[in-house]
Amino acid sequence: MALKPSRDLVTGSIGSHFRTLAVPAAIGMLFNTLYNIVDIFFAGLLSTDAQAGLAIGFLTFYLVMSVGIGLGAAMAALVGNALGQKDARAARRLAAQGLSFGVLSSVLLILLGIWLGPFVIRFMSESGSYQDAGVRYFQVMLFALPGFVMAFGINGVLQAQGDNKSMQWAMMLAFVANIGLNPLLIYGVPGLWDGIGFDGLAVSTVLSQSGVMIYLLIQALRSSAMEGLRARNFIPRLFSFREITTQSIPTSFALLIMFLSGIVVQFALKGFGEHAVAGFGIAIRIEQILLLPILGMTGALLPIASQNFGARDFNRVRESLFQCWKIGLIMCLIASPTLWFGGEFILGLFTDDPQVIRVGVAYLRVDGVILPFYMMLFSINSFLQALKKPIWSLWIGIYRQGIGVALFVWIFVGLWQFDETGVWYGVASAVVSGWVIAMMITTSIARHQINGLWRVYPIRVTPRATKSTN
Repeated sequence: MALKPSRDLVTGSIGSHFRTLAVPAAIGMLFNTLYNIVDIFFAGLLSTDAQAGLAIGFLTFYLVMSVGIGLGAAMAALVGNALGQKDARAARRLAAQGLSFGVLSSVLLILLGIWLGPFVIRFMSESGSYQDAGVRYFQVMLFALPGFVMAFGINGVLQAQGDNKSMQWAMMLAFVANIGLNPLLIYGVPGLWDGIGFDGLAVSTVLSQSGVMIYLLIQALRSSAMEGLRARNFIPRLFSFREITTQSIPTSFALLIMFLSGIVVQFALKGFGEHAVAGFGIAIRIEQILLLPILGMTGALLPIASQNFGARDFNRVRESLFQCWKIGLIMCLIASPTLWFGGEFILGLFTDDPQVIRVGVAYLRVDGVILPFYMMLFSINSFLQALKKPIWSLWIGIYRQGIGVALFVWIFVGLWQFDETGVWYGVASAVVSGWVIAMMITTSIARHQINGLWRVYPIRVTPRATKSTN
């Protein structure tokens, strides 16, 4: 039985597909970042310690949440390939198995987080009130973990069908809910309830993210990829779980390596005081806002390249990557000056601490220079995932976010005795050198998977041995 996805990405203009997919994705990410900024704003009303605790608590939560992000990427690649092959049965089976995988993963991750989370937070922070706030935030956020993991996995199924609007609407609704829930839970209702203070930030996320998961699940069950779904499709199957694991683990581990990079950065910053931790936490949220169109564009590359790779149309696979780079570079030319010249003003909206602002401005200015390299690295990750070679994203991440960051931060801060700015120079050096390695790997993989990236190589055909007639 042939299956037509919500949006057929193997025909029509690739540029049109990017516009259709990238805009909703970017809007959804925008509201996700605004959601986080609302948390930072209300944490800032409490104290600088609350802002720093929020930063390290969420970074640690990212450790366990990375499995959900990997699951989403796996679903987009696997279901997208099945759609490109017009295989309805495989698409339905993989979608259902992905949901089962998400449920089981959530249970295991909660157990792991209870044991590991507080230890990690105490390792990368100094003892005190901001460390205590980070531990409390993480522990409450564990209740939101199933919502995050399942939402990422479900969104991968929708994304494979060319549907990015469902996540857009989900994040918009969550943002609005967070604006109301944060002050309600933190301060309560005068004369009726005193609220729960700092913990209200995490409880608000638990409630709103659970709503996101439910909304996306309803949308997925109505989609064409899950037509004809039966209860037996959700029974865990070893082959399907192995297939999902093969696709999701490299992406998840790449994100874990990024987490380790965050630990290195936080470990280096803690010696400069809590203002350095808070400044980095605010600046990275500002960076995320300006990265949103770029992330939307590079995220749209995954379903486009995935469906066309499944259809074996290698010219369109190559074209999709080049189109992504072209549009992404234009976006970087707009975003970089904003980081350079507008960072101080934007930081001032969230804090009046001059030391926090100083640290944040230094980070944003270095980040503005390396933005194009980030863009190309993000697109390479999506491209390799679409070609079913995500393991190479992991190796790139191990160098860039593990070895590279630790090495260059040590050189700038430990050896050359830079201040906080040395941390940003170290990160930038790791990004640029990681981009060089990524380009070499991608060129090699493309030659084997799609007959070349920069030029098309002839397909080698091994001649068959002929029998002698003598």
